[in-house]
Amino acid sequence: MQQKTLIVLGVGGTIAGLASDAGRPQRYVAGQLPVRQLLAGVPLPPGCSVQAEQVAQIDSKDMDLAVWQALLRRCRHWLAQPQVRGLVVTHGTDTLEETAWLLQALLAPQRPVVLTCAMRPANAPDADGPGNLRDALLVAATEGARGVVAVCAGRILAAADVQKVHSWRLDAFDAGDAGDIGQVRAGQVRCGRAWPEPVAADSAVLERFLAASELPWVEIVFSHAAAGAAGVEALRAHGGLRGLVVAGTGGGTVHHALHAALQRARQQGVRVWRTTRCVHGGVPPDPAAELPAVDLPPAKARLALMLELLAA
Repeated sequence: MQQKTLIVLGVGGTIAGLASDAGRPQRYVAGQLPVRQLLAGVPLPPGCSVQAEQVAQIDSKDMDLAVWQALLRRCRHWLAQPQVRGLVVTHGTDTLEETAWLLQALLAPQRPVVLTCAMRPANAPDADGPGNLRDALLVAATEGARGVVAVCAGRILAAADVQKVHSWRLDAFDAGDAGDIGQVRAGQVRCGRAWPEPVAADSAVLERFLAASELPWVEIVFSHAAAGAAGVEALRAHGGLRGLVVAGTGGGTVHHALHAALQRARQQGVRVWRTTRCVHGGVPPDPAAELPAVDLPPAKARLALMLELLAA
């Protein structure tokens, strides 16, 4: 039987982090160990071989356009190789949901691209990275798997749904109302719903993204009690602002003073999208609303608006 090839792309993160004192793992520096070292001792799925590449070595809070571009290029390259069954990306937890969403939006892969991570550094006595990486390899090798997913703490979550919802628990991610795609239990991948749909990606937008020296300037503002107009007015006065995503209260409601400032920004050509600061529930799209709503969390809505502006 021909072996399946799995590609592991390292981007850094806590999974590659080291604490100066292993007994105090909360004090660590992310992105220290090379991806090949992370794979040492991690069992491979039966019938699989692995190739590893270091794409970047960063703390994911510092994710930027250049790293996204490098990662997209390597994902695109390997997905074009017929012998490759699937990809695994080792990534930090802080911006994992943004990278996952971006990869799905721009690549829409027919094969699995699995992002995995850790909440404890590699030299912690109870490091969770090796188990997450083992599970991610299993998911990438699974027949029928497709699309971009995250695998952490035994859970498989779609790129469209995954959000980091806890700052220190090992099970730090959730998929909201959509729920998990499935779980990895005792070395078995068990799915409860479909893999991400292989919707055709817009190759022109991908090429523009890869060629960009910078992305359209889009900021996130939050609606809250006693909100005012000053923040939006300052952003607009700076020049170059292309878009705003407002994280509204509850079902996407916006304080009247902030709402008025956003309307003024729209009148001057700034695109404004509305979503909610709530982790669960979302905001159904409403084209008739004064401020159009999108059913995405704020960070993903910002990326979606950037891509739409890039495509214009």
